[in-house]
Amino acid sequence: EVQLVESGGGLVQAGGSLRLSCAASGITFDDYTIGWFRQAPGKEREGVACISVSEGSTYYADSVKGRYTISLDAAKNTVYLEMNSLKPEDTAVYYCAADSFPGYGSAWLALNYLEGWGQGTLVTVSS
Repeated sequence: EVQLVESGGGLVQAGGSLRLSCAASGITFDDYTIGWFRQAPGKEREGVACISVSEGSTYYADSVKGRYTISLDAAKNTVYLEMNSLKPEDTAVYYCAADSFPGYGSAWLALNYLEGWGQGTLVTVSS
């Protein structure tokens, strides 16, 4: 069973930075793609970034490209999301998700079903 635990959310001023962590267990880490999603109040869920653990290949949504960086520490079974130059519109609950469906990119972020989801961590960016 996939278990994911996010941490690192909080309140930050516009222009600031935060790093989110997603610790995975119950899976063979190398077999998975891990993604970060966010959902703001009243808005649909948005996939922001994903990483193929075995390949290290990454993909970013246009809304975060150049500001966010997804990375991983295989020894810790952990994926990170470094968020810089944060904007008020980045305010959302951020979730990580994992699936063994191969690949990465916009198609992976658009999958209707992913094997496991974390509980979410709130990021609030003040203006």
